[in-house]
Amino acid sequence: MIYFSDTLDTLSEVLSQKEAVFAVCDVNVKSIGEALGRSKSGKKIPVKYVTVSEKQKDLKLVQEICGWLLDKGADRNALVLAIGGGITTDVVGFAASIYKRGVKAAYVPTTLLAQVDAAIGGKTGVNFKKYKNMLGTIVEPEFTFVCSSCLKTLPEAIFRQGLAELLKAFLIENNNDNYRKAVQYFSGITSSTQYQDSTILLPYIQSAVKVKERIVGEDLYESGLRRVLNLGHTFAHGIEHLSQKWNWFKKPNPIPHGDAVAMGIVLAARLSHKVGLCPPLDEQLRDDFLSCGLKVDCPYSPKEILKAAKTDKKAEGDIVHFVLLRGIGDVVIKDMKISEAVKAMEA
Repeated sequence: MIYFSDTLDTLSEVLSQKEAVFAVCDVNVKSIGEALGRSKSGKKIPVKYVTVSEKQKDLKLVQEICGWLLDKGADRNALVLAIGGGITTDVVGFAASIYKRGVKAAYVPTTLLAQVDAAIGGKTGVNFKKYKNMLGTIVEPEFTFVCSSCLKTLPEAIFRQGLAELLKAFLIENNNDNYRKAVQYFSGITSSTQYQDSTILLPYIQSAVKVKERIVGEDLYESGLRRVLNLGHTFAHGIEHLSQKWNWFKKPNPIPHGDAVAMGIVLAARLSHKVGLCPPLDEQLRDDFLSCGLKVDCPYSPKEILKAAKTDKKAEGDIVHFVLLRGIGDVVIKDMKISEAVKAMEA
């Protein structure tokens, strides 16, 4: 169940119908957690505040959450509510899926990235050995409450990180020319009030969610069709992994997920052209993402990125299920050896 709203007012009504709610809230949106401290029915909702980041997205945080649930007496009837961005929903959802062999979870995503991607589709996970979401489960939440007014808590730079996932949805399915409309609108933003306008944002969010919801509905466990949602992500996860590594010459300079996805989609478009699936699209997509405030110039070579992709969840031996473009709104899955993809991109 996905609720769409431009206000949080109805969330308390939804929660009042639940028997035992335990909320885990990102400290950056503490005001939302405090507002939910008491539902309209008068039942007290315990709230745990957590500090989250990609570095803290690990089993240690999962253990902390599970320990708190145990201390609070959460039983098999518990509903664990995650309030925050994609890291929060991923970690809390994973904790709920393994606590007492699985209790219900629900999400209140507070970033654009989480609203259009991370909190939709049932995937949970934590990072392991610096690889993104290497440990996780797929369990649909009880509900996801998508509230566009939550985005008013975001700095513009964080808001824009979600645009890569929103545009990705429209590159997969371009109903009503949503891709071009979204690029035109978001590239024209000149003030914070524009990207905080929930009446404009909500239709774009709903459209992107519908793309993912339809695909996930046909293939929850990613045995086929759902793989198209990984457009750009094989490259992106390799880019993120490389950007977090230490070496003798420089400290890590982590690349945010949205920027990595933008870079990854541009690289996927380049590979698509190189293997003869489409005319050159990478420069057009590069300009589009750049105009929307995303970084698109990748500091690593395709060979470096695809070498890191060998350990990606989407790899099977030396074979990777690449999601490639035949055009805007037209994607295809092409299985290729990493060596073949590197050779094609270097040609």
